[in-house]
Amino acid sequence: MRLLVVGRLNGLITLAVKMAMSTGAKVSHVESCEKATHALRAGQGADLLMVDYEFDIAALIAANEAERIRVPVVAIGVDSDPELAARAIRAGAKEFIPLPPEAKLIAAVLAAVSDDDRPMIARDQAMQSVIALADQIAGSDASILITGESGVGKEVMARYLHKKSRRANKPFISVNCAAIPDNLLESELFGHEKGAFTGAVARRIGKFEEADGGTLLLDEISEMDARLQAKLLRALQEREIDRVGGARPVKVDIRVLATSNRDLAAAVREGKFREDLLYRLNVVNLRLPPLRERPADVTALAEFFAKKYAAANGVAERPLSANARRRLLSHRWPGNVRELENAIHRAVLLSPGEEIEEDFIRLPDGQPMSMLSDPGAMAASRAAETAGAALSFVGSTVAQVEQQLILDTLVHCLGNRTHAANILGISIRTLRNKLKEYSEAGVAVPAPQGVMHAA
Repeated sequence: MRLLVVGRLNGLITLAVKMAMSTGAKVSHVESCEKATHALRAGQGADLLMVDYEFDIAALIAANEAERIRVPVVAIGVDSDPELAARAIRAGAKEFIPLPPEAKLIAAVLAAVSDDDRPMIARDQAMQSVIALADQIAGSDASILITGESGVGKEVMARYLHKKSRRANKPFISVNCAAIPDNLLESELFGHEKGAFTGAVARRIGKFEEADGGTLLLDEISEMDARLQAKLLRALQEREIDRVGGARPVKVDIRVLATSNRDLAAAVREGKFREDLLYRLNVVNLRLPPLRERPADVTALAEFFAKKYAAANGVAERPLSANARRRLLSHRWPGNVRELENAIHRAVLLSPGEEIEEDFIRLPDGQPMSMLSDPGAMAASRAAETAGAALSFVGSTVAQVEQQLILDTLVHCLGNRTHAANILGISIRTLRNKLKEYSEAGVAVPAPQGVMHAA
C-alpha cells in the first residue's frame, strides 16, 4: 500500500510512519495540503492519505475532488482533542488515529481503510483450476481479460496476478471505466496539459503514467465508448499515450489487465466493442465461476469474513454454527462474494451467542435469507445436472463426445486456444490438429474472441 503523510514530521508522527512501514506500506511525505494535491496531480500515486488533523481536511478533499483524485483520508493528531477529531471526521476523514500511536491500531486502520489486502481464497476445484492457470501466466507481461458475474472477485484476481508478477513492487492502479463519465475518462486515463479544456488549471498525470512500471487494471472495460477504445488500442500497441492537449506522446511501461461482466464477443458482434481491442486484451481469458458453482469456497470465504469483521468491530471471533453453514450453502448468492461478505458482516454484528447462528444470516432488509426446503437439495441438484449431462452423451461415440467437449471448452474460452488446451490438459499442437480435423469435416469451429466460422 502507498501511504502519503501530510503534515510536519514531529517525533510522534515519525513513529506512526515507522509503524506503517512495518506493515509493508510504502510511505512518502509532504508538509502541506497544497503539496499533497500537487503530488497526486503530478502522478505520485497514493492509496491512503494520513493527514494532521489540524489541517483543513475538507479543503484538501475538495481540491482533490476537483481534480477527480479520490484517495481516502485518515486523520492523525497529538493530544486527541475531541473537537478537532470530530471535525476531521465530519470533513470526510475515514478514521482518526490518536498519537502517540499503537502499532496494532495503525495496522488495523490501514487495512480497514485501504482494503487492498484481500487474499485469494479458493478451496473449490472450480476456482483452483482458474488459479492454476493464473499462476502460469502471472509472470508474463501478457494482457489478461478477467471475466465473470458481478461480485465474483475479478479485482481480487487482478491484484493476485500483480503480486505474482515481476512488477509486484511497482504500482497497481485500478480504473473503473463504468464509474467515470465518458467525457472525463480520457483525461483520467491519459492525463491532460494545462489549459487543455475548461478547468484544466495544471498538468494532470493520468492513470497510464501513474502505473508506469506496474499494472493498470481497466475495470468493466465494456463500458468504454468507441472513440476511447481506439485510443486505448493505440496505447496498447505502441506503449505510448497522448495526454489531452499534449504536443508529443509519452512512453509508458505497463501491463494491462481488464475485467468485464458482459460477453465481449457478443458486444463485438453487436458493434459495441472493437474486435481488434478484444484481441489485444484477451491474450488469456480467466473466467471466474460464480459462487453458486464453487460451494467449497462459500464456507471458506465465510470463515475469513467472520474473522475479518470480528477484528474490525472489536468483537470476539465466533465460529459459524452447523446450521449457519447449511444456510450459507443453500443460498444461490446472486451477488456472489460481495453479497456473502455483506451477509457475514451483518451476522457478526447481530449474533449475540458464542456461535454465529443461522437466524442472523439475513438479507439487507433484515429478512431471512432464502433457503431450499431440503438442505441437501443443492447438492442433489448439482448431481442431477451432472447425471443429465452424462445421459446426453448416451449413444454417442467417444470421438463425438471428445469433439463436443473440445468445442464447448473453446466457446467457454472465447476461442482462446492456449487457455482451452490448458483446461483440457492437452498440448496446443494436439488441440490445433483436432480443430483442423473438425474444420475439414465442415464443423463450425470458434475463432478467437468467439466469432464462428467453418473452414
